[in-house]
Amino acid sequence: MTRSVRLHRPAPLPAPLIATVAVAATALALGGCALLMRHPVGNPDVPQPRGAVDLARYLGRWYEIARYEQVFERGCDHVTADYTLGTDGRIGIVNGCIEANGRASQARGRAYVVDGSGGAKLKVSFFGPFYVADYWILDHDDAAGWSVVGDPSGRYLWLLSRRAVLTPEEAKALAGRAAALGYDISMLRWTRQD
Repeated sequence: MTRSVRLHRPAPLPAPLIATVAVAATALALGGCALLMRHPVGNPDVPQPRGAVDLARYLGRWYEIARYEQVFERGCDHVTADYTLGTDGRIGIVNGCIEANGRASQARGRAYVVDGSGGAKLKVSFFGPFYVADYWILDHDDAAGWSVVGDPSGRYLWLLSRRAVLTPEEAKALAGRAAALGYDISMLRWTRQD
């Protein structure tokens, strides 16, 4: 006599749960990659931002003058950052560059202002709902049109200007602002904007 065995298949997972698991796995993988690609520290004692930031004046286009080189920006020149205010109060970000191979590249993200920071600290996401990156406007001058941006780890630094090209004296003065904040400016990679 032959017995038939009936296999029971587990019920399929609901689509929202599958999406949540996929997003969590992606976040863990990206976090692991970030830990493996540790960038050198250019400032072991990052100060708090020097003052409040009027985000309405900060929005718009910025040109990258110099930066600490990062994997996600390696070889990029003609780098711009455009900030807009969304209807939900979040800040839209579009970072653009020309890669070393001549191709134009863009990264889109969003940010929100950290409570109590006077607009000087933002949490940024380029990966959906995960706001993990810190963007600190450490020093800026609205009238002169420059900004020094970093994060609390001291591994990231950007020198930004409202103008694409600065005179050598202006670029040196902007780097001096970063040096005054404790950054090793010998690590700067100067961005071609011509």
